Amino acid sequence: MTRAELKQKKLDATAARVEGMTLPAGAPWAEALRQDALNRLLSMGLPQGRDEYWRWTRPDSLNAVEAPKAAVFVAGEAPVFSGLERIKIVFVDGVFDAEASDALEGENLEIMRLSDALSSDIHWVKDAYGVQEKKAQDPVERPFATLNTAFATDGMVIRATGKVAKPVSLVYLHKQESSDAILHHVIRVDEGAELTVLENGPAAARFNKVMEIEVSDKAAFHHVRAQGRDHERRAVTHVFATVGQEALFKSFTMTANGVLTRNEVFIDIVGDDSVAHVAGAAMGDGDFLHDDTVFITHDAERCESRQVFKKVLRNGAKAVFQGKILVKPEAQKTDGYQISQGLLLDDNSQFLAKPELEIYADDVACSHGSTVGAIDDEALFYLRSRGVPASDATDLLTLAFLAEAIAEIEDAVIAEDILHRLEGWLKRRRK
Repeated sequence: MTRAELKQKKLDATAARVEGMTLPAGAPWAEALRQDALNRLLSMGLPQGRDEYWRWTRPDSLNAVEAPKAAVFVAGEAPVFSGLERIKIVFVDGVFDAEASDALEGENLEIMRLSDALSSDIHWVKDAYGVQEKKAQDPVERPFATLNTAFATDGMVIRATGKVAKPVSLVYLHKQESSDAILHHVIRVDEGAELTVLENGPAAARFNKVMEIEVSDKAAFHHVRAQGRDHERRAVTHVFATVGQEALFKSFTMTANGVLTRNEVFIDIVGDDSVAHVAGAAMGDGDFLHDDTVFITHDAERCESRQVFKKVLRNGAKAVFQGKILVKPEAQKTDGYQISQGLLLDDNSQFLAKPELEIYADDVACSHGSTVGAIDDEALFYLRSRGVPASDATDLLTLAFLAEAIAEIEDAVIAEDILHRLEGWLKRRRK
């Protein structure tokens, strides 16, 4: 098949995917933005297995016209973050549930449903919705994010005008085995403000989410999410962030279970003396594919970025990491660090990594590394020789392996909760 034939096949599949889908109504400017996104999508096409950044993660089930069915998983433990004091916002199969949610208000906080914001001609989201998504299409196309901008039916618009005491907790519930949810959140953290956003829950049988974040000068944004509970879930998520001068951006993701999870992160560091950290801990068993694809651009001086990803795999599970640091010529004194590691608990699992550095400045300290291996035999023997049962010793070493990623969570209470959840996952998998 020629290149032109492959391209046409890709475009035909994309047209079939969106046929019958209707662009949501809104203000004229919002409808124009959605139409532009749809035009861009029909021009680029949804990804295929031959695409460079999808060659290890087949997008077939994400491209399918109908979402593959996923049985609703009923957990026997309290949801993550449920013990925290927070502002809870609940979505059921991608639709906002006002009755199950807290009031959309808080000190130094503005919250509005996306559909309401996109129906207004004067809301600040007019200059934010879809802007970062569109910018991030170069140099790597992100078609599922473009699909999201065009067709997102719900989401939240959040603005922090000062330090927000309680985290905003986005809870995604899955109740229909064929649900196909598309959510889009737009977040702005004003100068000097601080905001924490939590996310958890299976969301839907198939889930497409975009989060666009602007972290203004001297502001701080903390993001912690837990993906799991549903064994058959398929999800593709995107985080787009712009980080201003002396600002802080930190994001951590825990993932357990799921047939397919692809998390894409694109961070543009545009202000001097800023910090951006992205981390993840994933644990997979059996029919599990987990993909982290990260692109961080340094476009300012004296900035720091970290990418820390740890993945534990067993029974044929597969994980992917694709991470890039781009340092532009004016980004002198850049400190960029990237580490991705896979821990294989059997011989059938697979960890695939593609770390990249692209540097055009001459005064930088950038490094990347990627390793894959099994449990350390000497460490295991040491614990066994001191009376620790084999299964407990393996769990202890696994949690120690994940510790560097979990340490990226600044809130000690949240970090402890995440660690407890991962420990529980290990214990359940013994049975």
